[in-house]
This record gives sequence, structure tokens and C-alpha cells, in this order.
Amino acid sequence: MNRGNGQTVFTLSMFGLVLFWFGATVVSCTDLQLQVITVATKTNDGLRRYMQSAQKYGYDVKVLGFGQEWEGGNMELGVGGGQKINMMKEGLQEFAGRDDLLLMFTDSYDVVFTNTAEELLKKFKKFDARVLFSAEGYCWPNQELADLYPEVKQQESRFLCSGGFIGYAKDIVEIINHKAIRNKEDDQLYYTEIFLDKTLREKWSIKLDTKSEIFQNLHGVLGGKGMQKKGDVDLKFVGSRSYLYNSKTGTTPIVIHGNGPIKPEFNRIANYLGDGWTQSMGCQSCGRDYISLRDVKDEDFPTVLVAVMIEQPTPFLNEFLGHIRDQIYPKQKIDLFVHNKVKYHDEAVSNFLETVKDEYHSINHLRADDHVTEVQARNWALEECAKRKCQYFFNVDSTSQLRHQGGLHILIETNRTVLAPVLTRPYQLWSNWWGALNKNGFYARSDDYMDIVQNHRMGLWNVPFITGTYLIHGSLVPSLLGAYTSSDLDPDMAFCKVIREMGTFMFVSNMFMYGHQTDPDNFETTHKNNDLFELFNNPWDWELKYIHQNYSISLDPNYTLPMPCPDVFWFPIVTDAFCDELISEMENHGQWSGGRNSHKDERLATGYENVPTVDIHMNQIGFERHWLHFLKIYISKLQQRAYEGYFHDPPHAIMNFVVRYRPDEQPFLKPHHDSSTFTINIALNTPDVDFEGGGCRFIRYNCSVQSTKKGWMLMHPGRLTHYHEGLHTTKGTRYIMVSFVDP
Repeated sequence: MNRGNGQTVFTLSMFGLVLFWFGATVVSCTDLQLQVITVATKTNDGLRRYMQSAQKYGYDVKVLGFGQEWEGGNMELGVGGGQKINMMKEGLQEFAGRDDLLLMFTDSYDVVFTNTAEELLKKFKKFDARVLFSAEGYCWPNQELADLYPEVKQQESRFLCSGGFIGYAKDIVEIINHKAIRNKEDDQLYYTEIFLDKTLREKWSIKLDTKSEIFQNLHGVLGGKGMQKKGDVDLKFVGSRSYLYNSKTGTTPIVIHGNGPIKPEFNRIANYLGDGWTQSMGCQSCGRDYISLRDVKDEDFPTVLVAVMIEQPTPFLNEFLGHIRDQIYPKQKIDLFVHNKVKYHDEAVSNFLETVKDEYHSINHLRADDHVTEVQARNWALEECAKRKCQYFFNVDSTSQLRHQGGLHILIETNRTVLAPVLTRPYQLWSNWWGALNKNGFYARSDDYMDIVQNHRMGLWNVPFITGTYLIHGSLVPSLLGAYTSSDLDPDMAFCKVIREMGTFMFVSNMFMYGHQTDPDNFETTHKNNDLFELFNNPWDWELKYIHQNYSISLDPNYTLPMPCPDVFWFPIVTDAFCDELISEMENHGQWSGGRNSHKDERLATGYENVPTVDIHMNQIGFERHWLHFLKIYISKLQQRAYEGYFHDPPHAIMNFVVRYRPDEQPFLKPHHDSSTFTINIALNTPDVDFEGGGCRFIRYNCSVQSTKKGWMLMHPGRLTHYHEGLHTTKGTRYIMVSFVDP
């Protein structure tokens, strides 16, 4: 965060490579000095990671080629890299003839250091070589040269890799100037031909690091889909230290190179290397580059475009929108971009935006009738952010319940180019990120996925794919315009592929509990109140919305249960939302039974109701299965507290219904026994507000419960002991939910 001219500018502090040659001196070990060389034409997250690891372990790095146009070909797809040699010819000429200096070249975008320069120099001296190249298991780029290589032991790597080498400056300069090479020719082939020429190999005393004493090239040694335990290398932790161990050769290499097509897996391993995360200390790199908003005035907060994307029918949408509004962030610094593709949600979204229209800096609302596709809307949001020169782009899909009110605030302070909060579906292993990719670029499970989603490991994690909710630094947005467009990939997959190809890292954080995801896959929109029917698909959200906040107090063995009448217990059980929506669902269904005017009831097996009420059964609205599950999960626990020694799993209930009492319809219920072992009776609305009178009188005890509480449940024995009646409702409409349990 830089201040100047009365403005506050938020930057990623890791963006700037202020010095491309660290320090004024080079590392020495007895009579030798070491200078590290790399080639990088532009900065990206890979180069920043490389530089950070170099600084941590005391390496001086000279970066060649920075700011120049890369003409060395696409080395991810084929041969190339000759330009690296040409850049070194120019940049290393000052070291020509020096025998007191070691030069070490490494690639940088996919390399990290894991130990000190002093330790590396000690290892090099043991080779008794003038020049040491790293080795790998593939003969690239000309397989026909494989048989010309010297034989090695089976567990060793046989072939030269140009991604890392070290040697005396005099010899290195001579090698890179040995002959001409065009920029698009292959640098590895250049060095290979020198090494395979015995005369030249002996002239410069060139050897290969076949045991990975110093250099570890990861392509081909990870095993399977990148699961280290199945390959040749293993992550190891000792106290606050992390390192890589080559189990085949018994070595602990220092320069780790994610060469070849294994970049996502290398990035995953690099989360731990350099002591980034260890078992004893946790995440030691999470605070790196942190910025604070604590003392920033509201008017100086960074501008954010929040893209709210509703691309499918989504349960608990009102709660989702409420969490957007509840973010503790100056709303005048937020431009809200809302795309609602779902006609069903039009009313909810419009009502929300009408409520908050004066709070945000601006609101752009795309409705279902606008017929804007998901890809168009997502690209449009990025364009809007770029046009406004927003400092951050915050995408939030409607399946993301961002319950942490400081979520946006914390993500900005964490200060990463692309950062997503870890969000999972409760009780599932489904999350908004992938830990690995298969060869086709689709989902693969990483070694550490389970540990991260279950919060056994907490930190910041470099991953190959994110979706749903993510924050992007504004400096990256212009490069992402149109990134959601693809002919063969989903928008989020296309988007992440573009980011990966840019060399930008995508991080996820589970350092805080940001929220969770809802499951929209089986969401039905055929009811009046569809969230009410999500008990099985989204049990966590259902409980948050519909179970009384004081429900659990009744489960405390030290809590005395209220007992308004003998053996009649009172419990807080459901929320006002549950009560209101259940009433609404029943009235929307509308097929109330005849009540006291008719004992005939075709809904019952016998066709006869002894004590008829004006009611609608749960099975009439498709809620019977949900209600029986509700009895098992929530009611049984309370019953076992109230009536110890009685247990029936699962509880059985045939009669589950909502009763309606009105003065002009059926105001009361005559004395009767319930056909149950125990009965529950939930008040669905409020006395003296929605109705007057009413209540229940237990005749044997001459005890009445009249001051019922909305969302509270009476539980009482059925059959013999608790003969009771429904008292007169004198005004308004009274609703109760009744269930005869274990008849």
C-alpha cells in the first residue's frame, strides 16, 4: 500500500522486482564464490517465488533478459530456448576467465531453492568437476542420442537437463560461446552435443548430477498422477524445516525444478518447500506480503467490482444475497454487477437491489429477460471492471454462502494476485477448487486435498483451478478480458486455463472459515417455499434457516426443561421462517379437510377420523419424508431427554399435519386422546398478535397452556394419561403443527 498525492494505491508488494541483481557481493565458500544466473523476460508469480526462495537461502541472483521480447519459441510445446544462451553470451562476458567464481544457471519460473548456498557449494566440491549439469530420465529433445550417454546405475538419472548447471565461470563462459545458436533452436540439445563429445566433456570436465545431489528435475519422478509416495521423491519435515528427499538415491537435492508438463503438481509441492508449510509449524509463508486495512479511512479503501452471478436455480438465495450485503466493507467503494439468468429468482433479486440501491457506488443488473449468457455476463463483468479501473475484481457465484462478514476484507489483506476462500459443501468433500489436473486438464485429486478441505492443514495453497468465489487484483484484469470464452471448456475451466498459461498463481485460503457452498443440483422450484424442501440436499443451510437458535440448550443435561403441565415439556424448536413458510405452503395448497363437520377422511387408511380437525397432512404437500427425517434428527433427541428410557429409532408417525383454528370455521377441539406414544404440537404463529384465545387444556390435571410461543413445541404423552382439548380461538387464525409419534 503506497501513499502519495493524497491517494492510496493498493499494489501487490510481490509484484515489483526492484533489484534484478541481489546484493553487491556473491556468496563464498572457502576459496570459491557463487553467482546465480537466470533468464526471465517478464515477471510473474513463478519468478517472484524463485526470488523469494533465493533470498531466503542467501543466493545472489542476476536476472538476464528482463524486459526483452522472447523469441526462443514455446518450450512447453516443443524445442526452443536458444535465446537463453544468447542472452548469457552477452550478460556473462564480464566473468570470462575467472577461476575464483562459480556460476550457477537455473530456470526460474518453475524452480525453488530449499537449502543454503553454503550447503550447495559443499556438495559441488565433492563432484570434482569443473561443470555439473542436472540430470533427468528423458533424453530430450533427440531420443536417438540416448545410447551415446554414459551408463549409470538403475536408480540414477542418465540424461542431461539444461534447466540447471553449475561450474567455474571460465568454463561456463567458454561453453556458452562454443558455437552459434539461433534463438529458436534448442538450448538443451546445444549442451547435450557438447557433453556427448568426449573431447569437449573432458576439456571442461563436465559431469551430470545423476543422483540429484544438487539438482532435482521432477518430470518423470513423481509417479502416478503426481502422488509423491508412489514416485521417487518425498516431502520431509523436520521441525520448522521442509525439504525434498529422493528415495531412490538417498539424496536431499537443493534446486528443485518442475520441468516438463507437471507444473500444477510442482506448484502443489512448492507450497511446502522453502519451509512454506510444515507439520509442526503450519503455514510459515502465509503472512508474506500481507497488507493491512486497519488504519485506512473508508474513502481510501480500494475500489472493488463485485460480480454476483446467478447462473442456475439456487437454494437459499435470499441468505446468499444477505451475506453479500453484510460484508463489512465501505459500500461506496463497491460497484455491484449482478447477472441473474434464472427467471424464478427475478423477484428476489429485484427486491434485494431495491433495498440496497442507495448503498453501493453503482449497480448494474442483468435480468433473465435480457437473455445474456453466462459467458457473456462473466466477460462483461471483467470489461466493466477494466473500464472503471477497479483495484479488485470479486466474483461471487450464488452457490457461495460467504458467511464471514469480513471475508472480502481479509482476502484483500492476504494480498495475492488471484485468491479464493476455501468453500466446501457441508458433509461432503465437494469444494470450489481442484488440487490437481489429469492429462486432459480436468479434475484429479491431489495428495493433500482431503487434509485441506477437512482443515487438517490450514494455509495458502497454490492450486490449478478455482471457481465460485475469488478475488483478482485489478492489475491482472485487462489481461483477462474474454478469458471465459472457449469452444470446448466450461467458462470457469477456460478462465483458469488462461490464468495458468499466463504464469499467474491461483491460491486458495482456509486460514479462516469464510463460509460454505450450497448444492443446487436437485433444487426443485415447484413449491411455494422451495428452501423448506432442502432438508436432504442442503442440511446445513436448512438447519441454519429453520432450526431455532436455542434448540441445543434443551440437550444440555444441566438444563432444566420447562414443564408447564405435568409431563408436558416445552422446547424451542423452529424459527419464525419455518413457521411462516409452512403456513404459506399449506395455504397455497389450500385443500383443508372438513374438520368437525365431517368424520369422513379418505386420507386415512380407515377412511374415518374420530376427532376431525381442519387440517392438511404433510404428505399432501410432499413434505412427509422430510418431516419423518426431522423427527428422527431433531425430535428424538429431545424426547430422550424428556422421557428417559424410551427409545424408538426411527420414530414412527402416520399422522403429521397442520391444524387451522378459526372462530367461524373450527374454533376448538373436543376432549380426546391422541393415538400416539407421545405427541408434539408446534405453535406456528403468535397469540394476541395473529389470533386470540386458543391453547391446550390437559383435563386430568386441569392445566392449560395458552401463552404459546411461535416456534416452540409442546411434547406430551399420548393415549391414556393426557386426555386434552383444544381451547376456543376467539379471533384471527391459529395454526399448529401436530405429529402423533409411535402410534
